[in-house]
Amino acid sequence: MSDKRLTFKKRLHIIKHRLRGKKVAPAFNAFHTFLFTPDETTHSGSHIRGADDLKRTMNTVIMALLPVLLFSFFNTGYQHYAAIDAANGMPRELALWENFLTWENFWLGFIQVMPLVIISYGVGLLVEFIFAMIKGHEVEEGYLVTGMLVPLIVPVDTPLWMLAVAVVFGVVIGKEVFGGTGMNILNPALTIRAFLFFAYPTWMSGDKVWVHQAVDRAGTPDAISGETILGYLAQNSSYDYSVSDMFFGFIPGSVGETSAFLILLGGLFLIFSKIASWRIMVSAVLGALAMGLIFNGVVDQGWITETSRFYGLMSFDFWKHLIVGGLAFGIVYMATDPVTGSQTNRGKWIYGFLIGFISVMIRVFNPAYPEGVFLAILLMNVFAPTIDHYVIRANVKKRLKRLKTATILPKTTDGKAQELKAETV
Repeated sequence: MSDKRLTFKKRLHIIKHRLRGKKVAPAFNAFHTFLFTPDETTHSGSHIRGADDLKRTMNTVIMALLPVLLFSFFNTGYQHYAAIDAANGMPRELALWENFLTWENFWLGFIQVMPLVIISYGVGLLVEFIFAMIKGHEVEEGYLVTGMLVPLIVPVDTPLWMLAVAVVFGVVIGKEVFGGTGMNILNPALTIRAFLFFAYPTWMSGDKVWVHQAVDRAGTPDAISGETILGYLAQNSSYDYSVSDMFFGFIPGSVGETSAFLILLGGLFLIFSKIASWRIMVSAVLGALAMGLIFNGVVDQGWITETSRFYGLMSFDFWKHLIVGGLAFGIVYMATDPVTGSQTNRGKWIYGFLIGFISVMIRVFNPAYPEGVFLAILLMNVFAPTIDHYVIRANVKKRLKRLKTATILPKTTDGKAQELKAETV
């Protein structure tokens, strides 16, 4: 067949075979398999081909994140212009069609958020490609979701060079040194976030980083506020946001963490598609509510007064913790990571409950960093194998106990198999 008559797909297949065994083969194969299904088939043994491969799984999670990303474009612009109006003595009343879903808001958010997405994917995938070529294995799709998560959990004005450094650290130290996708013990996106917080704390916390240009305008006549609800509560101050503002996401915060409504829809989509564990989500919510109720009870008993620095966050209605900050986002998109989370069903309940419980605890007891979900998830990533270990040991002991109490009856004359009078292993 003439080369002129070859299809684009066939040409890529030919190039793939020509590059086989060469250093650049993993990089080319990554683009090739992204566009087309590989032309390789098995020649021995029986195999079952499933539709839920790693790439489809990653793409499903990205689909659940896209509404959050789109909303962040509008909210970034809205919070910027609303802060300017508030600084000029003209507080803005939210009107969905009049001053939120506008081209002006969208464009400002787009030009601020998209560079974060591009740097996250560009730098992260470059590191992945380099390691694939050095080690001689295929480029894995694990970073597809991480690359989308990272820009959604950082402040909008995070310097791009800073993000690039953090991504390199997170991919190399958080994943590649453990063997790559599926071998890491810590969530790579949270490793990146933790690196940013501890290396550049002034860019990851405070009352200026959550609204576009709040940092640049600080100390000038045009200064604007970028304080979040948790920041106000940590200072025992009042805030002007309604419950609907918190639930639908019309509040300052990290790029993609504000809309509990869209995060809830994304969580339901991941549960319906069987990508994420509903046990972890439900137990994490229960853990957060339990810790919030305990703190509310402490306030109701009068053990903490308004003079205490913990009063604002302790007196915050327990259920509202779920709709402010990054708690909902962390529970849905990060705690459910199948690699770093618990694998046993009972372990998932324990793992998720402790994430929610510890998240609210960190919020209250660390006013300098009134957002604890990311640290709580990283902590439980470390303990997830231990939880599964003891869950499995408990199951083994339980079954051995059943075996000891079991009575085995002899075979019947008609040759039937042995029957157990009691339940056995």
